[in-house]
Amino acid sequence: MNTDIERVIVGKDEIDKMVERIGKEITRDYKDKELVIIGILKGGFIFMADLVRKIDVNCKIDFMSVSSYGASTKSTGAVKIIKDVDIDVNGKNVLLVEDIIDTGLTLTYIRDLMEGRGAQSVKIVSAFDKPSRRKVELKADYEGIQVPDEFIVGYGLDFNNFYRNFPEVGVLRPEKYIKK
Repeated sequence: MNTDIERVIVGKDEIDKMVERIGKEITRDYKDKELVIIGILKGGFIFMADLVRKIDVNCKIDFMSVSSYGASTKSTGAVKIIKDVDIDVNGKNVLLVEDIIDTGLTLTYIRDLMEGRGAQSVKIVSAFDKPSRRKVELKADYEGIQVPDEFIVGYGLDFNNFYRNFPEVGVLRPEKYIKK
């Protein structure tokens, strides 16, 4: 797997520090409040697992699976709900946990959906951010690490469901995803 990575752009130590920092911010902001943390599958599961262990507040955990990429390297913009949340978010403080904000279309859709279901508040935390690719105005409430506009994998980020288990974030060699 490592031979498929052109270069590492975010190492494990930097990821660990980012998770610790964000966990403290969320703990501070939700002290004495109940929180519903919703992980966006599949990419957000590794970040969420690390993050929730750094959050010291009462919380419920759920997952939502959506797709806007399929087997492509670019978002189609059309969001398809594959697995919806089981928890009623009406009147709750909701935190959406995502691996990366790219175009912003998927998270805007999910945020608006949770607000439409009566959530008291909806905030977004993202491990990584590619602001240069944004198609809508969207900013994470808890920002991880900005990454360049390159095709990256690892720490939950994938190509065609591979590379999620790479413990760092690296640029995938183009020959691995460009069809000839």
